[in-house]
Amino acid sequence: MSAETGIDRGRSAFQEHRWTEANQTFREADKRGGLPAADLERLATAEILTGECTTGLETLTRAHEEYLVVGDVESAARCAGWMGMQLMFLGERARAGGWLARGQRLLDEAAEPSAVQGLLLIPEGLGKLYSGDPAGALQAFSRVSEFGQRFHDKDVSALGLLGTGQATLMLGHPDKGLKMFDEVMVAVTAGELSPIPSGIIYCAVIGNCHLALDLERALEWTAALDRWCSTRPDMMSFSGQCQSHRAELFMLHGAWAEALTAAAAAQGLSVKGDPQALYGGYYQQGEVERLSGKLHDAEVSYGQAARSGYEPQPGLALLWLASGNVQQAQAMIRRAAGAADAATRRNMLPALVEIELAASDLAAARRGVQELEAVARECPMPMVRAVAGQADGAVRLADGDPSAALKRLRDAWRLWQELGVPFEAARCQALAGRACRVLGDEASALMYLEAAHAALLDLGAAPAATWAASLLHEGMPDSGAMPDTAGPLTRRELEILQLVATGKGNRAVAAELYLSEKTVARHVSNIFLKLGLSSRAAATSYAYEHGLAG
Repeated sequence: MSAETGIDRGRSAFQEHRWTEANQTFREADKRGGLPAADLERLATAEILTGECTTGLETLTRAHEEYLVVGDVESAARCAGWMGMQLMFLGERARAGGWLARGQRLLDEAAEPSAVQGLLLIPEGLGKLYSGDPAGALQAFSRVSEFGQRFHDKDVSALGLLGTGQATLMLGHPDKGLKMFDEVMVAVTAGELSPIPSGIIYCAVIGNCHLALDLERALEWTAALDRWCSTRPDMMSFSGQCQSHRAELFMLHGAWAEALTAAAAAQGLSVKGDPQALYGGYYQQGEVERLSGKLHDAEVSYGQAARSGYEPQPGLALLWLASGNVQQAQAMIRRAAGAADAATRRNMLPALVEIELAASDLAAARRGVQELEAVARECPMPMVRAVAGQADGAVRLADGDPSAALKRLRDAWRLWQELGVPFEAARCQALAGRACRVLGDEASALMYLEAAHAALLDLGAAPAATWAASLLHEGMPDSGAMPDTAGPLTRRELEILQLVATGKGNRAVAAELYLSEKTVARHVSNIFLKLGLSSRAAATSYAYEHGLAG
């Protein structure tokens, strides 16, 4: 095959998103007779997308130099701009700054302005965005958009609009920012943009939808990203971020085993060509572990997430709360929320309210609710309304207004049910049960609490299930109560432990108690977790040692 034929085949493969084939074909053609600058740039893109980032940057350097040889200064500056941004994503700020400065120098020497000037402004906008200056970022990204539109460059225009939406969101205007994301996604889904800008936009938009508590948009765009990645099976870049977004959605919808699988996939892809997936892969794993009661494992996962440079909040503060250190949790969430931009702070407010309530600072919790209510008024999306209603209900209950609390909690529960978020729905039910009890309606209290306890057990949320069980026991008469030595076990768990201690297997236990084997297995797992045991033999020994057998 001649070099010319190889180049034609490489271009065809590139156009059809067959990145591995484009990579191999261009390389073979390069060995036979070299590649023109534009094809070196295509080869660099294919290498970066298939996870060969170091090689891709070397090829992009060659493309830059080749453009200079043929006198195409604008294209040479564009390569320098993309080099700078790729190095920024990799955390190599010094090298990134050098390439961006080179690109700017070339443009300064050029006779005519071009869209590349907008491209080179993107790092400035990102710097302002992540250093807490969203107003400055808004100005920078507006200029990026202007250059893109002036010179009809769809990549630059779209990236400018993305940054403008992010800055608008961080300035506290979620509705306006989310509409900008919808607009920029039109260009992505229509196939108008290059592959790398498309991937950047997909992942940024989904992340910001989660930040804005817009679950429906996040779900819609994650499904679109999943389809986009699946049609490019050899693509490593962005595939890991897709998996981390899938993990977050799985977790919210109660599919925790699937969430852990997706998180593990994100972690694997983070070292194979998608380093931006590191944070999400480990943070979502830590969230599942925390809610499951595996606190040490969660601490390790959050520590791994922190290696990305992003603070694992609010999960880490909630981990301290789950560990019983309320003061540390309170200090941590106050510091993190106080230093955050408006969008990130909004995402931390539910945890802040929960922790302030645990610390008995009702005034601080109420201020957090007021912020959430303001967000819900400006952008009344179902998840925002659910979060605000649940927080308000919890505060009203603590403040001695169970009637108003019950109304807010029921409304929030319905919203969580519609959104398909079982963990938060169950927590709302448990709080509603407490409100009913304070109002003297013990029958309704037990109904709510039993439903919440069963739902949390089915999820594997052992700490929350134990909390719900403790609320159940508060209303039970002393006569016939389970022995004090049962410790954290619920009445049902004690029954199952007693049967396990007689040597019965899960099927026999299920038959005796008229339960499903799956439910019995879940109860046994929770018994092991709560008592720190690892086998049925150890559970049997525990039962006899503590007078629980028989």
